[in-house]
Amino acid sequence: MRYKWLLLDADGTLFDYDQAEASAVQKTLEQIGVRFEPRYTQLYRQINARMWRAFEQGKVSQAWLKIRRFELLFEAIGVESDPETISVRYLQNLADGSQLIEGAEEVVRRLSEKVGLVLITNGLQMVQRSRLAKSPIVGYFTDILISEEVGAAKPDGRIFDMAFGMMNNPRKAEVLMVGDSLTSDIKGGNDYGIDTCWFNPTRKPCDQDVRITYEIHHLGELLSIVEAA
Repeated sequence: MRYKWLLLDADGTLFDYDQAEASAVQKTLEQIGVRFEPRYTQLYRQINARMWRAFEQGKVSQAWLKIRRFELLFEAIGVESDPETISVRYLQNLADGSQLIEGAEEVVRRLSEKVGLVLITNGLQMVQRSRLAKSPIVGYFTDILISEEVGAAKPDGRIFDMAFGMMNNPRKAEVLMVGDSLTSDIKGGNDYGIDTCWFNPTRKPCDQDVRITYEIHHLGELLSIVEAA
């Protein structure tokens, strides 16, 4: 087999982040007495996506991101509350959401029998460690890299340096980056000189100037790539 290692993203690739996020937003707002409306989740997602893009570009810190996204949400929906306190409560609720993408457990188990697996995520330590501890897939990874813990985030090459060190520095041709984000997973892989696999279950158009080695719509397709390559 060509690939001896896979770098796997977490949210949106293995974990059903949309479901966990929607539940956490609703629960958090209801806990502070806000009458929840479904549009609030979409507003939060738009704000949060902008904040994470800025973080990936090195424009903001994760600490500031965690607070600012709720400041902007509260401004948009006309709510007065302490964004710092709400941020903590939201992360606690989000940490309870360990739902997996359909087929993820079986695919990760089968992949672990063929190649080494490293989880590499731009998520927050409090959230990711809690979700992983509750997840049946955690034991299949040789190492786990969380951006907040290591001080670097995809697409920054430093987090890939750390991953390669954990893998005893294999040849780049032997490593495949798998993820759903064009701006962090795929761009990060491109910049580092490794092959990439874009997990695109909703068949979104590619709106970034990136090179995609493989595109898959179901996680099970990864097994064929690994076995054929």
